[in-house]
This record gives sequence, structure tokens and C-alpha cells, in this order.
Amino acid sequence: MNQGTYPLAAAMINQLNRLDMISNNLSNLNTNGFKQESLAQGTFNHYLKKAEKNNIQTTKINTITNTIPKTDSKFISSKQGIVDITGNTLDFSLKNNNTFFKIKTKNDDITYTRDGAFKILNNFLVDSNGNYVLNNDNEAIVAQDDFVSQISIVKTNFKNLEKFQDNLYKTKDIKQIIQLEQNDGELLQGSIEKSNINAVLSMVSLIDAHRRFEQAQKGILSIDELNQKVIDKIGGNTR
Repeated sequence: MNQGTYPLAAAMINQLNRLDMISNNLSNLNTNGFKQESLAQGTFNHYLKKAEKNNIQTTKINTITNTIPKTDSKFISSKQGIVDITGNTLDFSLKNNNTFFKIKTKNDDITYTRDGAFKILNNFLVDSNGNYVLNNDNEAIVAQDDFVSQISIVKTNFKNLEKFQDNLYKTKDIKQIIQLEQNDGELLQGSIEKSNINAVLSMVSLIDAHRRFEQAQKGILSIDELNQKVIDKIGGNTR
């Protein structure tokens, strides 16, 4: 295989991953509290240099192979979405970007969310998927007169979180989760934070990803055509 196809093929894979992520962002345009995800891209040279700094023996095949683009990391935008006033007493938004509601899933996993569109189910406060909203003791909240003061709020950096099903997050390091003693001043009742997705910019990024994929694809086709011409020419000279 021509060495030039390696970086082009890797670029196609990266753009496919980018397309999937942008499409997922757009599909959650109207999801309460949803945060946009993005990808960062690097090259294998970055990892080779990092390994060398750590005195790890590395094998370099050639310059072209080492410049193959690679998806380096995934990150979440912490930008706050627009707060929509609903007037519903079971709707809540958070004032600070790095605070979250604490939720227990049906599998008893403790997770975190920015989606404060709650409801009452069997006299318990639950999220839109029927998961329990927790208090500071990790107990389900009974929908009594003082239930608002019981809603648990935690604080952490988005870098310490990873996406989990149904617009939830799981923590990477529980030690970085700060439990606020009270939620007073942290909540806005009767309002909902919308997603922070910019539809126009996302559509532009979607088109850009399509074009980059097509460019890499055309590059591979061009290399194949050149290879075929070379093979035909060499084959013709040997007759």
C-alpha cells in the first residue's frame, strides 16, 4: 500500500467520528441542559515525543506514518445554555456552570445532570426518565413541602466528568466532587437551562467534516489511479 494512503485513511476515520459527534449534538438541540461535545486531533509524533520524554523506547517507521492524524481527546463545552423561564415549580436551573444535580439511576448508579425538568412519581421527585433525584445523604427525595431545600447540588469540573446515558454524567474521580451543604442561592425554580448547542455553527462544522472526508477519499482514489498507471506502464515495458 502506498504510504500516502495511511494519513488519508486515518483522516477519513477521524472525520467519520467527528460527523457522529456533531450529529449527536444536533439531535440534542432541544435536550434540557445538554452540553456540546467536541474532538481534538493530534498526530502520533505527539505521543512519540511524550514517550521519549518518559525514557520509553520508541520505534519510528518513517516520517509519513508518524504524521498520521489521530483523535487525541474528547471534551465537553461547559458554556451555559439559555435559561428558559417556565413558571413550573418542578423545573429548576443551576446558576453556576460547574454545579450539578445528583441522580440515582434504576441500576443504582449515582450520576450527575444539568437537566432540572423534574416531576413527581409515586410521591418521589424524579427526573424526566424516572430516576430518583437525591438529597445530600444520597436518598430519594419525598415530594413534601420542603422538598426544594433537600435537592442535592454538587460541584466539579467538566474535565472530571464523562457522558453517560440519557444526558447524565459519571465522575472520573469521586474525590473531585464537592458536596454543597445547602442549595440556597444555587437554584432558580421555575426555569430550565436549554442545551448550549449553536445550531448554525454545528451545521457549518457538519458540512466541513463532510468536505474533509470527501477530500481524503478523493486523495486515496487519486493515489490508486496513479498506482494503476505505474503498474500498467511497468507491465507494458516488460512485454
